Amino acid sequence: MADFTLLNFAGADGAAVAAIKAGDVVVPIAAGLNALGRSANWAGDTKLVLGAWDEAEGVLADLAAKAGEGAVAKLAKPLDSVRLLAPILYPDAIFCAFANFTDHMKEMSDRSPPDKTKVKPLHFLKLGAHCVVGPEAEVKLPAYSQQIDWEGELAAVIGTPGRNIKAADAMKHVAGYTIMNDLSVRDKGTRTDWNVRHDFLSGKSFDTGAPLGPWITPRRQIKDVYKLDMKQWVSGKLQQDSDTSYMHFTIEEQIEYLSEKFTLRPGDVISTGSPSGNGRPQGIYLKPGDDLRVEITGLGTLHNPVVQGE
Repeated sequence: MADFTLLNFAGADGAAVAAIKAGDVVVPIAAGLNALGRSANWAGDTKLVLGAWDEAEGVLADLAAKAGEGAVAKLAKPLDSVRLLAPILYPDAIFCAFANFTDHMKEMSDRSPPDKTKVKPLHFLKLGAHCVVGPEAEVKLPAYSQQIDWEGELAAVIGTPGRNIKAADAMKHVAGYTIMNDLSVRDKGTRTDWNVRHDFLSGKSFDTGAPLGPWITPRRQIKDVYKLDMKQWVSGKLQQDSDTSYMHFTIEEQIEYLSEKFTLRPGDVISTGSPSGNGRPQGIYLKPGDDLRVEITGLGTLHNPVVQGE
């Protein structure tokens, strides 16, 4: 089965075109299948592709294998000639694991990992339609905050839907992986006017606060998801330099926990937590003119410039 990644790029009118990357070229899915004399009712939207993943993965692998041949080759575009968009434009849900990397726990509050026999994972939500932007899109720092922090994370993307999924079966529901930058508002995440402490909505969701991409790499192409290097550069300085072995609650455990409460749906994103190297422990935060570059082994590079927003 040929390797590929799933993505969106901006068409001539700016609208998203669902496509695959095969090597260094991009092939629009619907047009590519048509060139092969095939069609699929899921071909025009990456969320629909994910919803048909059991069928779609093999079909897209076949398309990738023919990316350099005949009519398909005529449709292929060099990767550097297209403007990539987020691989899922409007996720129904982005579930974010809270303090889930042991090296991050240590740097943020000097905490020991919780006992998994007694404690379940903890997640918060980011607002997908408001927060998600794609590669190279501007991160717009909100004017109400002076302390925006970076958190490069590995995100699992749901394909096959399910409820009450057991950890042993969880990976059957994961279509693939991508990168998310869980940008965080450090000076607005707590409240003093209420008798509760955390304000996850204010602290974790703002316009452009969830860069996502550059594409979705199918799960089968990642040999061991718990042995991936994770790095983030801020304006050229390496700030995060860790790996997924520090993940405390595994992807399987997170899926089991979340699916007790919700039916996980195609295109749902589970961002699995940030490793160490955030700005807050150093007392530094993002400013206009910065740029962010996150790399995770096998998942590509997510780059975003930083500007002042409203």
